[in-house]
Amino acid sequence: MRGPLLRDVAQQAGVATGTVSNVLHNPAKVAPETLARVQAVIAELGYVPNAAARQLSRGRSGSVGLLVLDARNPFFNDLAAGVEEAAGSMDLAVLLATSAERADRERLYLDRFEQSRVDGLLVTPVGGSVKQLKAIRDRGTPIVLLDRLATTPGFSSVAVDDIEGGRLAGQHLVDVGCRRIAFVGGPVTLEQVRNRLVGAGRAAEAAGVALSHLATTRMTADEGRRVGSEIAAMPRRERPDGVFAANDLLALAILQALTLAGIRVPDEVAVIGYDDIAFAALAGVPLSSIHQPSYQMGRRAMELLAATMQAGGDSRTASQQVVFMPELAARASTLRYGTRVRPANGVPVEPLA
Repeated sequence: MRGPLLRDVAQQAGVATGTVSNVLHNPAKVAPETLARVQAVIAELGYVPNAAARQLSRGRSGSVGLLVLDARNPFFNDLAAGVEEAAGSMDLAVLLATSAERADRERLYLDRFEQSRVDGLLVTPVGGSVKQLKAIRDRGTPIVLLDRLATTPGFSSVAVDDIEGGRLAGQHLVDVGCRRIAFVGGPVTLEQVRNRLVGAGRAAEAAGVALSHLATTRMTADEGRRVGSEIAAMPRRERPDGVFAANDLLALAILQALTLAGIRVPDEVAVIGYDDIAFAALAGVPLSSIHQPSYQMGRRAMELLAATMQAGGDSRTASQQVVFMPELAARASTLRYGTRVRPANGVPVEPLA
């Protein structure tokens, strides 16, 4: 059984369909008595406006799409919260999807968002989607890249300097005495992973210490547990004495695997992550991490997208690249007894006694 239509409301209220439309979208144009009568009929019939028809007539949906790598990662939850806060103040809804770090899912959701006529897109790309993103943009949908610095002309972006973040993590492990450092992360198709590895490599090279790369297929806790178990099974003389994981999910799982194997963190292996999610400080051994201002990044990206939407949707003429600087959050997972470390923000941090 079909629900009531706009013409049903108009007929019962004794007004034109245009009057009902004004009641829904431009009530100031309707006389108070007529407004009250039509609203009463809407409530009586249980009429729900047809959003699909409305967006076709207006050419817009009142929503924006947000496509992230992994919605289960608290970092992206905080990012989404910042986007929603800014979007809400603009009377826009946010439609969230996750690519699960898969290019095929990314292509699918980009298609679906465009078919849904979203007013704009915020995308954390997996990689290799530049052609599709350009095509969507050129057809009139504004796009801002999030958690990745745009290298293609015509796109605005909001990101953190991941090379500097990787360097901070690598330098911190060097400063606490590590001489065999392992970087854990992947796939390398993710630009964030590549940049964090590059930064750590620069710190290791400058200090003359060894840096290895233990690759993962995804940036998940399951992969962290797998790598952590592999590290724990290594002979002590071959085992890394410092681990830099490309995100906190990996790092926390590695920390757990090492602890369960009886390996003391940080005395035998120091562990640092990336993102500084809330759970990092709550771990049994509080996790050192590289802090990203995720909430602020989400807000700023939504503000950039809104500015592009208001300018008519063409981001090519006024693209902006916003880069936040990462900070070291040093905690017990790296601070060995007796060490004293001064993070980049200048605040002295001492290990727990």
